Amino acid sequence: MKIAHMVYFELEDASDEKIEHQISQCKKHLDNHEGLEYFAVGTLNPELRREVNDHDFHVSLHTVFVDREAHDRYQVEPRHLGFIESNKANWKKVRVFDSDLH
Repeated sequence: MKIAHMVYFELEDASDEKIEHQISQCKKHLDNHEGLEYFAVGTLNPELRREVNDHDFHVSLHTVFVDREAHDRYQVEPRHLGFIESNKANWKKVRVFDSDLH
């Protein structure tokens, strides 16, 4: 079964420069992993303001893995762990949403 792994980063310093840095770090460290079927990085769209829209993030990571095993390998892969270590100082809050895709 495919696994969707979505991560929403709220940054301490949310300047344009730091948001672009977070995006470039995601692309450098988190794309092209074995078993990764889909990869995208996004930013908050401030114009979408319905009651259900969440605005507590600056950068979003969207990944889909072919199966649970690929997801689990990614979690302990040195590039992924290096990304966390190199970037966590500017994270105010990180929320992770993992879902089975049917």
